[in-house]
Amino acid sequence: MVEQVTVIGTGQMATVCAVMLADRGIHVRMWGPRRETIEALKSTRENRTYLPGLHISDRVSFTSDAEAAFRGAELTVSAVPCQYMRGVWEGIANAMPRDIPVVSVAKGIENDTLQRPTQILRDVLGNVAVASLSGPSIAAELARCLPATVVVASDPPELAKIVQEAFSSQWFRVYTNDDLLGVELAGAMKNVIALAAGILDGLKAGDNAKAALLSRGLVEITRLGTTMGARKETFAGLAGLGDLVTTCVSPLGRNRSAGEQIGRGMKAEAVIASTPSVIEGIPTTRSVVQLARRFDVEMPITEAVHSVLFEGKEVIATLSELMARRLKDE
Repeated sequence: MVEQVTVIGTGQMATVCAVMLADRGIHVRMWGPRRETIEALKSTRENRTYLPGLHISDRVSFTSDAEAAFRGAELTVSAVPCQYMRGVWEGIANAMPRDIPVVSVAKGIENDTLQRPTQILRDVLGNVAVASLSGPSIAAELARCLPATVVVASDPPELAKIVQEAFSSQWFRVYTNDDLLGVELAGAMKNVIALAAGILDGLKAGDNAKAALLSRGLVEITRLGTTMGARKETFAGLAGLGDLVTTCVSPLGRNRSAGEQIGRGMKAEAVIASTPSVIEGIPTTRSVVQLARRFDVEMPITEAVHSVLFEGKEVIATLSELMARRLKDE
């Protein structure tokens, strides 16, 4: 098992990953660009912005020096939100040895380039070994050591085994998967459906509507994913259905919670401004709509979310249009 891991990022998931790995006996070095953030983490051993109350083990050290961050590392965890990955990694790329594999825990699709997290990493770093750790894994629950099961996919395939061994514990089970494309697409697209689920909650539309949304949302996700070359089975597994259910029903889910506020009448810009956390489903909606149009795939729920977020459409009118679509076979 690896003995030294570098975590890039200082947010909620970065902190949870660092604590989980440290609990496995691994020495972890967290890197962040802001010296004041790093100093606060050092002095309090707590991330008071994102996970107040969670003690950070003494096996975790902190630095804002990129060269120091990678010294001795055998594995790097990229815990930077998708839309910020490129800028962050471009800033530290020169410091990272290319023989260190990188596992991303971000879920999203970059605007404009339409690249997945591991594609962004390779675009910046070259042909490094990359992996994606995904599935139902709400950070606040992981911080309490509540049981969770996730999946890891990688290129090359043997990296998935390394990540699996590093992260797996008595309460955190990691499966391997050989469909990197499907795992990343599922993780990104479920956030769009979670926004829609939150909108329904904000409207108090009921459980029947939520169940229909999850079912038809999974159809949309699977349709685009398989058209792009992913395996259908991936979308029925942890990265697909598993993560979709958690994100759409949990009160802790950022995308569902953001959607609920939108359903109650708040504008997307105000929702974004109201939290320090990144709501990855909002920018990812733009990317998924572009991919759907590029691959000529019908995604009415995703299009509806896009129209509410970016085209100024009223929520009730959009829902009515979805319900009034042409009747057809399931």
